[in-house]
Order: sequence, then structure tokens, then C-alpha cells
Amino acid sequence: MLRKVVISSFLNQVLVGIVENGRLAEFFMERDETSRIVGNIYKGKVENVLPGMAAAFVDLGLERNGFLYVADLPGERDRPINELVKKGQEILVQVAKEPEGSKGPRVEANISLPGRFMVLMPQEDTIGVSRQIPDPQERSRLRELAGQLKPEGMGLIVRTAACGRSAKELEEERNKLVKLWRQIEKQGRKRSAPALLYRDHDLIYRIMRDVVTDDTQAIIVDQPWIYDRIIDIRSKLHISPSIKVDLYQGEVALFDQLGLSRDLEKATHKRVWLNSGGYLIIDQTEALVSIDVNTGRYTGSKNLAETVLRTNLEAAHEIAKQLRLRNIGGIVIIDFIDMESARDRQLVLDALTKALAADKTKSHVLGFTQLGLVEMTRKKAKTRLSHLLETPCPQCGGAGSVLSCDTIAINTAQKIYSTAREPGVKSVHVSCHPLVAAVLIGKNRENLRLMRKQTGKKITITGCEEFELDYVEISCQR
Repeated sequence: MLRKVVISSFLNQVLVGIVENGRLAEFFMERDETSRIVGNIYKGKVENVLPGMAAAFVDLGLERNGFLYVADLPGERDRPINELVKKGQEILVQVAKEPEGSKGPRVEANISLPGRFMVLMPQEDTIGVSRQIPDPQERSRLRELAGQLKPEGMGLIVRTAACGRSAKELEEERNKLVKLWRQIEKQGRKRSAPALLYRDHDLIYRIMRDVVTDDTQAIIVDQPWIYDRIIDIRSKLHISPSIKVDLYQGEVALFDQLGLSRDLEKATHKRVWLNSGGYLIIDQTEALVSIDVNTGRYTGSKNLAETVLRTNLEAAHEIAKQLRLRNIGGIVIIDFIDMESARDRQLVLDALTKALAADKTKSHVLGFTQLGLVEMTRKKAKTRLSHLLETPCPQCGGAGSVLSCDTIAINTAQKIYSTAREPGVKSVHVSCHPLVAAVLIGKNRENLRLMRKQTGKKITITGCEEFELDYVEISCQR
């Protein structure tokens, strides 16, 4: 598999695309590293215990309380939650999921501290090895090493990046993680709840730590400061120097040049076309996601059963890719085209399960229901792509969605850079909706000054009240 990591920065926001075989497989965006709270560790205070929901609300000192399920408490999880935590109790928790809609952040009392090669579980006496490591001999070696390195009363999970690493390298990282945990414990004893005890690293560091592996072909960036940062992180995390780091300086914006902007746009559409001419319809609701498979323009060449099977097999592979790219989690219902053959149904289930194996986020295929629908679940690990890129549409009262001001501004900034790099261009003028103009200009005109400095051209931004939110005019003087 040809795998690349693409990192771009516009308007002080970082965009990361994971490209596999020339196609966007995953997308990450961080608008403000201080606003992201997943991975942070807090000393919280239990505000309320709800036995009927097997959960508790925990004050973290944030706008909304954290939601703690009994299953996310260490120890005896079969006991009622009111026997495990009490109102007013101070407790260490880690944010597992960002707040969404009216819901507060999901928190866990099972703390985990990730390194590049392993994850330390200070409150779980266990050993685990990543399911992404297929070689049984290497799995056995790493499990044995983890048993030797595991601190007393704590747990270790070996990550995929540990493949081929020596006992010394793993021990060095174990020591760093244990030292970090001791510092967090010390802070917890000194400070009163609610208090932030540990903030996870920014997006670039997390990508290097969690995503870049030895099978990564290259890392492509478009800003010198990102390039320098990655070279520094690569050394600190002992990442192979064979992984190339390229600084892109082309005239076209990086995501546009690689076709990733187009892939992102398609990932917000309900309809996804298959190569055969069939298509998927993806509907996302608060409770679940439904996916409908259709033959579309594909008529096959043999018989109906063969046409249906081929369409369903292609759809199974595409569904796995779309779930990963769109960050879809929770309950997923798939309406494959009806198949009479039990053998064909099993082939489709096997294809779906195999395609999902490449996804680090855990999923479980439950099989066909009596209605002929496939039920599956995928862990809610990240914010949905639709929530990341879009905002409820003010024109339709929230029934639909359009691109957010930030997303439109980022797209416009890419076009500004591309226009400014054209031969003979002296200045660039942009007319757009005032809300988009405000993001482009930035607080204290910071973003506008940065664009002028990086392009070396005169750039002016004008807000036009009569423009639709997503309508932008760009002109240049030569």
C-alpha cells in the first residue's frame, strides 16, 4: 500500500490528510489546539449520580459537565454506579469524546497515556497487543516483552509502531510514560477539583506519534515551520529517517494539487458513485447511519444474481472507506441489494469484514437481520466529518447543512494563494460574505497580514452583505 501523510496550514488552522493508494482515507483538522479537549486529563468533581442511566456527571471546569458511564470506571463494572462513585467525590478522568450538540464531553476514569510504541494504562492491570500486527511470531515477542516491562499494578498495550523495535527502545518509552503519570498524580494531589492536569499534544505531534508508521512512504507539507517541526518530532519519536519529508512549494494549493479538496467535497455528499456505475446513499442521523446500495447505471453482463453480487461486493469495500473517511461511529444499518443466495450474502459479509480490518477504529459486523438489512457498529472515536466541515443551514432552520464560514474561508485562502502565484499577478482582491471576510482577515488583521507576507502580494478583502455565504469573487491585477 502506498501511504502518504499530507499536512497543510491555512488561517492558523492545520489540515491533515492520510492518502492511501492515491485516495484520501482519513482527514483531521485542528482549528485551535487549546479548544480540543480529547486526551486531556482532569481532576473533576462528581456533580450528580444517575443510577437509572448507570452514569454520573463530572464537573471538569468546562462549559458543560463530563458524562461518565459505569463501564468506563476501573474495577468492578457490574456493580451499580452509586456504589462506585458518590456526589462530591473528586476523581481523575480523561476526555474520550468531544462535546457534540447538546451533549457534554464523554469522559473515562480508565486513564491511558499513549506513546509511539505503547500505551500505558495506569489503572488497568493488563497486557495487550495491537490487532494491526498480523505476524504471530512478532505478536508473541512483543507480548512477552510487554509482560517483562509492565509496571506493577499497571497495564501496557503494544502499538503497531513497536514492530521490530528492541527491548531497550520499548523500555525507554515505558520509563517516560511512567514518569509522566507520576507527574500527573503529583499535580492531582496538589490541586483542587475541577482542574486540568494534563493537555494532550497538538495535531501535528499526534499524527507523527499515532499515524506515521514504517509503511508511510512520505510526509508532504506546505509550510516551512511544519517541515522544521516534523524533522524535530521525527528525531524525538525515533521515526525512521527513510520516511521522506517533502516541503511542497508549488503554485497550486497542496490539497488542490493532490485532489484531496475534491475528495473532501465528495465526502460531504449523500450520494457516492461506485466505479461500476452503482451508487450508495448515506443518510446520517443523531441515532444511526443508514446506507442504501443501488445498481444505478450498472446492468451487468451475465444475469441478475451476478450483477447484484458484484455491486454489493464493490459497495462493501466502498462502505468501509466511507465510514473511515467520514468518521462515522455508532449504529450503522446497510441495505444491500437483495440476494436470494445464502452463499452470496456470506461473501458480502466477509468482504465487508475484511475491508473494515484496515480501519484502526473498532467495528463489529452483526450480520443480516430478518428484514435483510446488515447491522454493524463502529466505535465513536472522532467527530464526524460532516460536523467538522459543515454547520446547520440558517435558510432551512437546521434541516440541512452548508459549508461553515471557516471551511469557506480556508477554501478561499487556498484560491488566493494559487492566484497570487500566477505569473505577473501584482494584487488579489476578494469579495465575499462579511462572515467569511472576518475569518479571512482574522483578529487584529492577523490572517490578512500573514497572507500578504507569505505571497508577497497586495491582498484586499471586501465583505458584501448581498452575497450568499458560500459565494466568493476573486479578481487579480497584473
